[in-house]
Amino acid sequence: MMTAVADGKWRALVLVGTAELFAMTLWFSGTAVGPELATAWDLSAAETAWLTNAVQLGFVVGALLSASLTIADVVPPRYLFAGSALAGAGATALIAGFVSSGVPAIVLRFLTGVALAGVYPTGMKMMAAWFDEGRGFAIGVLVGALTVGSASPHLLRWIGGVGRPDLVLYGTAGLAALGGLLVLAYEDGPYQPETAPFDPGAIRRVVTDRGVVLANTGYFGHMWELYAVWTWIPIYLAASLEAGGVANAQRLAALLAFGTIAIGGAGAWLAGSAADRWGRSLVTSVSMGISGAACLLAGVVYGSSLLVVVPFVLVWGFFVVADSAQFSATVSELADGSYVGSALTLQTAVGFLITIGSIQLIPVVQGVVGWRWAFAPLVLGPLVGTAAMLWLRSLPEADRLAGGRG
Repeated sequence: MMTAVADGKWRALVLVGTAELFAMTLWFSGTAVGPELATAWDLSAAETAWLTNAVQLGFVVGALLSASLTIADVVPPRYLFAGSALAGAGATALIAGFVSSGVPAIVLRFLTGVALAGVYPTGMKMMAAWFDEGRGFAIGVLVGALTVGSASPHLLRWIGGVGRPDLVLYGTAGLAALGGLLVLAYEDGPYQPETAPFDPGAIRRVVTDRGVVLANTGYFGHMWELYAVWTWIPIYLAASLEAGGVANAQRLAALLAFGTIAIGGAGAWLAGSAADRWGRSLVTSVSMGISGAACLLAGVVYGSSLLVVVPFVLVWGFFVVADSAQFSATVSELADGSYVGSALTLQTAVGFLITIGSIQLIPVVQGVVGWRWAFAPLVLGPLVGTAAMLWLRSLPEADRLAGGRG
């Protein structure tokens, strides 16, 4: 029996991780081709930003609907994941094949975000169903897959998508559809709660639980920084490389943007293992401390040589997402077990709502101080998030985290 469980959890980890990687290529597909679409469709800077923000907003709407109706705890997870991935793939393919202006593209990007609300939180619940011990590692691997998937459109653009947005969009749609089909082979794990009835009071219990509230506050601070960095790092890099006199800055910036985001996959995996050993609150606090400092140091390294810029953005990319999975693992250990899916969905909904503000803030700051110091306001998120996680570490609730390690 134990051997079967052990074999099953590693199979589930590989299967769901691969499906998550493929499905989450949809997230930044519009962002990666934003420069081409802006030129072809004569988009303003605000409209171009909404190619990303529409996904964030759609995700928030989809997640709030899912949480309020407890969909993530009523619909079997493999069907919710698969249907959502296929719906997002369809919306992205429509942009590539039939759209030629900003408004319908933004609407379809919004619908893609709604669909992805059934992918990311559901994947975390599927991992929690197989991993009791080592849960931080498992969810870390899942977030690592999400991270590499989110970076992949930039890689597709670097390979051959500069000037060919349709190739990037079709490529990500095809990968997402494949991910949706793969996940149908998933089987429920031994720690999968029974399908829960609809209970509107479940959300009230989630938002009044002290430990969950502090874990969510840490997550919200983390999210204030994360997606603003992921969205604008390609533009920052292109400006920095051009200021440093680097040739072919746009194409090189696409490759470096991929590397900056994708290396976070290794960060999430290693941080997951570290959190299982040394505690979730400690690992998240260290990660936010380093990434928060990078928000300020970005202004110092701007325009420097590649020998300075490349290692800096790779370290930043490693730590900016390293802690992400641990906030979800924390909530999965503190929340009511029957409604973990809804608790995780609510957490991500509010977190992604916050990202809309920080994503919109960066170009406003950039218009005043330039790209050199545009990321400086993001340091506020890690400061607040670190304070919340250190507070949680001092409370009795911390005994329930990472096998008592806090």
